[in-house]
Order: sequence, then structure tokens, then C-alpha cells
Amino acid sequence: MPLTWNEIKSRALSFSIEWIDEVSEQSEAKTFWDEFFHIFGIDRKRVASFENHVKKHDGKDGFIDLLWKGVMLVEHKSKGKSLEKAKEQAFDYFVGLKDRDLPRYVVVSDFARFRLYDLEEDTYNEFSLEKLHENVYLFGFMAGYTTKALREQKTVDIHASESMGKLYKQLTKIGYKGHALSLYLVRLLFCMFADNTGIFDRQQFRIYLEDRTAEDGSDLSSYLNELFYILNTPTSERLTNLDEQKMAFRHINGRLFEESLPLASFDSDMRQLLLDCSALDWSQISPAIFGSLFQSVQNSESRREQGSHYTSEENILKLLEPLFLEGLKKEFKHSRDVKNKLLNFLDKLSKLKFFDPACGCGNFLVVAYREIRILEMEAIQVLSNNGWLEADVITMFKVNIDQFYGIEIEEFPTQIARVAMWLIDHQMNLVASVKFGFYLARIPLRNSSTIVHANALLTDWEDVIQSSEVSYILGNPPFSGAKEVSKNKNKAKDRATVVGGIKNYGLLDYVAAWYVKSAEYINKNKSIVCSFVTTNSLVQGEQPGIIWDWLFTQGIQIHFAHRAFPWSNEAKGKAGVHCVIVGFGAPTSSPKLLFDYSDTGEFPVKTVASNINPYLIDFKNLTLKRRSKPISDVPKLKIGNKPIDDGNYIFSDKEKALFIEKEPKSEVYFRPYIGAEEFINGGCRWFLWLGDCPPNELKKMPLAKKIVSSVKKYRSKSSSIPTQKLANFPTRLHVENFPEENYLVIPEVSSERREFIPIGFEVPNTMCSNLVKIMPTSDLYHFGILTSTMHNAWTRAVCGRLESRYRYSSNIVFNSYPWPENPNAPQQESIRKAAKEVLDIRKLYVKETLADLYDPDSMPVDLKKAHIKLDKVVDKVYTTKKFNLEKERVEFLFELYENLLH
Repeated sequence: MPLTWNEIKSRALSFSIEWIDEVSEQSEAKTFWDEFFHIFGIDRKRVASFENHVKKHDGKDGFIDLLWKGVMLVEHKSKGKSLEKAKEQAFDYFVGLKDRDLPRYVVVSDFARFRLYDLEEDTYNEFSLEKLHENVYLFGFMAGYTTKALREQKTVDIHASESMGKLYKQLTKIGYKGHALSLYLVRLLFCMFADNTGIFDRQQFRIYLEDRTAEDGSDLSSYLNELFYILNTPTSERLTNLDEQKMAFRHINGRLFEESLPLASFDSDMRQLLLDCSALDWSQISPAIFGSLFQSVQNSESRREQGSHYTSEENILKLLEPLFLEGLKKEFKHSRDVKNKLLNFLDKLSKLKFFDPACGCGNFLVVAYREIRILEMEAIQVLSNNGWLEADVITMFKVNIDQFYGIEIEEFPTQIARVAMWLIDHQMNLVASVKFGFYLARIPLRNSSTIVHANALLTDWEDVIQSSEVSYILGNPPFSGAKEVSKNKNKAKDRATVVGGIKNYGLLDYVAAWYVKSAEYINKNKSIVCSFVTTNSLVQGEQPGIIWDWLFTQGIQIHFAHRAFPWSNEAKGKAGVHCVIVGFGAPTSSPKLLFDYSDTGEFPVKTVASNINPYLIDFKNLTLKRRSKPISDVPKLKIGNKPIDDGNYIFSDKEKALFIEKEPKSEVYFRPYIGAEEFINGGCRWFLWLGDCPPNELKKMPLAKKIVSSVKKYRSKSSSIPTQKLANFPTRLHVENFPEENYLVIPEVSSERREFIPIGFEVPNTMCSNLVKIMPTSDLYHFGILTSTMHNAWTRAVCGRLESRYRYSSNIVFNSYPWPENPNAPQQESIRKAAKEVLDIRKLYVKETLADLYDPDSMPVDLKKAHIKLDKVVDKVYTTKKFNLEKERVEFLFELYENLLH
């Protein structure tokens, strides 16, 4: 068991007094370092050796004074010798060491002085022997103590992820799979973490592997299984003839090593992989990002199937802060001057219960636990500083991992989550030990989080934890869109089981089912507050009118929300999506908080709202319904042409030229054909429009007739009855829209990066596909309104999304948009004039596509200024109000929308 910090400091002081007069390197250096290791309760012979032979940079033989492989290298000199030269000599040995044996720390000393280099942090500290007891915390790594502030820890080293990923794949390749593989890997993760954090002696696991196992890996599995048995057995119950090295391992318990696993099979490469992994400093790896390690070894197709996305701590805290941390921090601040209030606060922390019903690898639970433990430590520190402690400080630590619950559908992340909670508990115990001077450890493991391997949508949550006990529901349920779910029988069945009673539930994303189950849970305990990270589609497009209208009937209210922000996480190959965070529960009079990213980029602006509606704006709980015609008096928006022709009528430039060469009479029937891609990025395809071709002319074009026959055959084989009927008219289209004058074009899908959705005019001869919306008008007034920031803000707030791109719809976006009410002729003309200026400036850039012109990083200055001028004119037609944030525009437009409903 590691020594307490008070014991270490006391031993350091005694060591300094004993060695104050030593000067000779040769005679006493080895004893000096043996006793230095003793300061930390370490038997030097177990972990480090003197006079290690290596080849130096110049090819000559060298002998390292003291080497603790992978941890620390010592170069010792007689008193008064140059420490700088000693440092140069120490670094000269590095070339002769294996990568996994390279130390993180280098120490040079002449008895009277120490200089400690931390190569990872690129820092060094120098102090005298007399000051050792004041600086001994710098050597906390020797006893497994972390001296870094916990929130400053580095995320998982990419080498750790990749090495574990390779080992995972190798074990899978030889047929070691399923439950056994999941448990095997998390046991190895635990052992490597234990090797660096005081659960085991430093490097005890690594040394065991190196000392005991053959280089070809043939006996490695047997030694690991024996070790697993030892770790699961109390010392008093172990076989009496076990040797000292095996008996030195601590009893772990916690059922982690209880199950007997089949023997794996290792070769030399797999053994090297495991040794490389064990050589890393796992104390620097936050359990909160174990999910990214998991993602590096899990099959990418499986990740997509499950909708798995692993979350950065930064994004986790965006959810936790408004859910409970801000409130607890305020309560602590108001309690710190009164002893009984502090004691009550500590008691409250120990009774909170947290539940993540889609917990994955436990990221949210881990960070939540860490933050609660930090608050607990701060409160205990105040009690200690004020002399208010009535018992041993160690008895005051009551927050434990058994307050945390989760459900996870996949077994491997379930195992990871359980172990991650043990690891973060141990990390927090080490922090407490450093802060208060004692040694706090919960080994053997007795408490554990309840992480259930199950399908959360088919599981009664009351069987995991009673709703009456729950304080907070939190997490990041799977990101699977409605269409994706409909194509997956299992997911579609799960969704129907939970939300099947809601009208039009087939339009809902998978995550909606977690909202429904949470609402039912909350209705059993009104004090529960829930918050989920969610793709922004649940608060845009058609879905709000389906899911939120139902939630409101269940008495659910939104308490806080982060509006759409770009997703980021710790995983390799991380997901590129936009998300929102929604906190909800029973109605409350507490202030509602909105976090808006629309104008500020990375950091949100927090505002207090009177109410947060389903589109995450400060307005009444109003949802937009599908409308067949515009709510304002403007021309209808239509879709382009929808051929249903299996691509037979559509040609590239080259295909068109070859066809005309063989069928010259067809040339007059080709029309330019554009969809969203061509409209935004340039270029065009061609459509062979035969709908107006007289039968006698078609007979003269055998190749064209052949295409018509192919279309007829394709349609007749369709499973859709309307398409089968359309086969009787093979030269006609399913949807035909041919404006007789210049007309407006709006791409259905456009990049979310753009401030303005590129729209413009096309001429009658150009055919548009059904991937654009068209308005049969050439009035610049309509163009001016639709290309303004006012309309773009509305679109961003309410449109659906394809991935994260805007998906413009007639029924929700356009038909619900409130245009200016009764603008007079001068107002309309002012808009037309500003709109024309935008179009005139576009014409100056004849070689640029709309994608080029509206790229936010390269938009021409004069075009940007023209849009700013147009915005001022449009805003003025709407109101005299000035808008500082985009959400203010949307709130204003919702008010107009509500007025138009009555």
C-alpha cells in the first residue's frame, strides 16, 4: 500500500539529514539511491537497476547509473560536479534504449543538488538536498500519485489507442471474440492503469510480464490467467507456495477478475504490443475519454450502425454545468461560511443519483463523478481550514461510484464504463490523498456503478434504478436519423415500441425515443431533470411539431438549451455533425437559460429566457405545421421536375455530344438541366425533353425511341402504383414545372457554413431537377427578401438538415415564413434596388461559382457589403428594431408568424 504524503515528507526530511555530508559518487551512490527509493516505500531492486549497459550515440559502450525502464533515468556525480554535463551524459544514453524503455523523467544529482527533468512537459526543477522535503511532491509519480490538476490531464495518447486497437484486432483474428475478448481487454486496461497509479507498485505489471514470459509469447496467456486469479483472491486465501513477485499483487475484487476466461494465444508481436502499451504512463489518461480508445478498436460499420459518437470533456461540461454543476457551485458558495450548511451540502452530494440510459463507455458518468468529487473535496477543505471537522477527515469522503447508473446496448463499452468508473474513483482518491496528506484508497473494490448491458428502449428503467431515487438523467443517445432508422428493422421496431402511439412517429429520429421514455420517468418523479446531447434535427423541420407537441402534453418544459454548435470529440475519425443540448423536466419557475453560438463561434452567449420553445428560442411553445400554401400573400414555391426515368433522359456534355452525333434530329430537344449541385458549383447536365415531341418526329429518332422504351419498362416494374401508371406516358415526367418567364431557384440542400443560401434566377429554357425549389416570378422584391439575413436566420432555425447541411422545404420553411406585412411601393422598390446591386456585383465575377462567391472564408468584400446594405433595407421594412443576435431575429419572426395565424 502506498505511503501517505505526510509519511513521504517525513522520510524525505530524514533522508536529507542523513546524507547532508556525503560527497563521493563511487562509494555511496548506490546506497543513496536505494534509500531515496525507500522514501516512497519502494524496494529499488524490484523496479530499477544500476549500471545498465547501452550503446551511446558514438557507438561506444555506456553504463547508465540507474534506470527504471519507462519511468526514470538517473545520472549521479560526486559533490560539486557539473549537473549540466551530467544531463548531457544522461541524454546520450537514449539512443541505446528501446522506445518503450525511454524514461519520462531524468534526474541528475551530486548528493547536494537535484535536477529533475520532465520530458513530456519539457520542464525541469532544481533544488538542494536540504529542500528535498519541500519538493518531494515532484517525485509523486514514483508512488503513483498524480501531481497535476485533474482537469488539466492530457487526453489519451494516440499511441495507446492504436496499440490497443492492434492488440484487439490480433486477438479477434485468432478467434478470441465476443464477451471473453471484451472482458480480457478491460482487465488489461485496468492492470496498465494500476501500474501507474499506486494500485500496483509502479511498473509491477509490466515487470511481471517482462520477467516471467517468453519472448515468443507462447506462455503469456497462462501467466495472465494466473495473475487474474491472484488479483481476484484475497491474500489470506492464496496458495501458500506462490513466489514473492506474485504474492506482491494486491487483491482487487469488484468482480472484475472473478469470471474464468478461456486462454488466449499470443505470439512475439502480440507480446511486444502488450509490453509497448504497458510502458505508457496510463496515469495521464483520463477515464472520461476511454470512449475514444474504444472507438479506435471498434469496427467503423458497427459504430455507424449504433450511431456511436464519443464526446469531448468540453462538450460534456456544456451539458453538466447547467444541468446541476452551476446550481451546486452556487449552493456551496452560499454554504461555505456556515458549518451546518456545509455538512448538509456534503450529505446532499452523497445522496445524488445520476442515470445515463445510453452511457456508451461512461464518458458522461465519469466526468459527472469527477466534478462531484471535486466539489466534495472543496467543501471538506473549508471544514478543515476552519477547524470544523469533528471526525477523521478520511471519514468525510462519502460520494461514491454506486450513485451512478447506466444502460449500454454493446458489451465492450459496458465493460469499459464499469472499469472507467473504478479508475476515476481511484484518481480522485489520489487527488484527495495529496491534498489532505493521508492515503485514501478503495481497494479491494467493494462499490461499483450499476452499468447494465441491455437495450435501453426495450428495458424498464425502473429495473435499473427506481425513478424515485434518480436526481438527473443525462447523456448522448445514438445519432440516427429518421430515414436511417426506417431502413433498419431492429431500430425501427425499437422506435415503434416506444413512440408508436405518437402520430407521424416515423418522421422522428431515433433519439426521440429516449425523450419519450425520460418524460414517462419524470412523470413518476417530478424532481428529475434530464439533459441530452441531440442532433439538431429534433428541434428543426417537421420533428418539433411531432415530438415536442407530445412532450408538452406530458407536462414537460425545456429548462435550458445550447443552440446548434459543431460537434467535436476525442476520437480518431470523429463525427462531423451539428448538435444541440436540451435540458428538460417538469415545469419550474427557475430562469430558463439559452446558449447561442450563431454569432460568436466557439464560445456561447448565455441569455435568460422567459420560455424556450422547441426551436430553442425565447418564445411560446409554438410549433410549425406542414402548410400546403404560404402563410403570407406571395407566389407559391414549387419543386423542379421529377423524371422517374432511371437516368435515361439525363446526359453529361460528352454523352449529349455523342448522342447528337448518332441522332442529329435530337439536338433541338435537349435542354440545360440543373439541380442543387450544378446551380451552386457550376456546370450543367442536359435533359432530353421529349414531352413536346410530336409522335411523327419521335418515329424518325430510333435511339430516342429506345430511351423512351427503357423509361417505360423501368416505370412498369416499379412497386409504386402511381409510377406504374406513369409508364403509360413515358415521355412525360412525374412532376413537370416549366415557368414561362425567368424564375427564382433555391437549392434544396446547401452547406451550413454559408451565411447566405445561394439563390438566383434561371431562364425558361433551363429545366430544374426536383433537388431545387422554384418560384415562378422574376420580381427582385422576392429575391431580396429570400436572400436576406432575416430569411436565412429563419431557415437556419426551422429547416430540416441533411447531415448538418440546410435542407430547404416548402411546407415548413417557406410556407411558414412571415413576409413583411403590406409593404408600400417605396419600401418594395428599395428592396428591389438593393437586391439588383447584389446581382450586379455577382455578374462582375463571371468565372466564380456561387459556391466560390458565398464561401464564408473568401466571399468578395463588395458582395458582402451589398448583402449588408440589403439586410438594412429589409430589416427596416420589417421593423425599426435593431438585432444583435440571430436568435433575436427568429424570435421577432415567430411573433409575426403567431400574429398571422389569427
